[in-house]
Amino acid sequence: MIAAVVLAAGSASRFGAQKLLADLGGEPVVLWSVRQILSAGLSPVVVVLGREAAAVRAALAGLPVVAVDNPDYRSGLSSSIRAGVEALPPEVRAAAICLGDQPSVTVAILALLRDAFESAGKPIAAPVYRGERGNPVFFAASLFAELRALGGDKGARELLAARRSEIELVAIDRPAPRDVDTLEDLEILRRELARDGG
Repeated sequence: MIAAVVLAAGSASRFGAQKLLADLGGEPVVLWSVRQILSAGLSPVVVVLGREAAAVRAALAGLPVVAVDNPDYRSGLSSSIRAGVEALPPEVRAAAICLGDQPSVTVAILALLRDAFESAGKPIAAPVYRGERGNPVFFAASLFAELRALGGDKGARELLAARRSEIELVAIDRPAPRDVDTLEDLEILRRELARDGG
């Protein structure tokens, strides 16, 4: 049972509005991201909510996800990782930490990472996009306690640095999926979507 924790609780301060609800091809950004994760067969999918939680939850209505509120989302990314991991059932043996504002993380990317995680025998699998480390990252359940102990706004970077030798790096021959951090990022994704016929 490999789950996903979708971080969808950020304050979106650089975007100026709730970026997860921004329109991308007629649908909210977060819906694109979560739909890819579900299509990849990860289960359960826990979505951690923060800013405008009710509206983001409504955008995901009807999808088989578990929505968890993080009242401490302003304290940083680590609080959302902690909230998501704490919501996972005990039978989960691994989880992919995914970003709700990365709608171009495809089913194929998730499948590559999952296959590498299951075959390599290491507790972590992380993508390398043409030399650039990125997301999502798969963690074995043996590391959940360390994920719950994270603090600040650095996410899992310190844990990854401490366990560098235990990471299966997965080379993916494409640019890193773009985060929607700014309006410019959103416009680039809209152009890419139009170009690809989506």
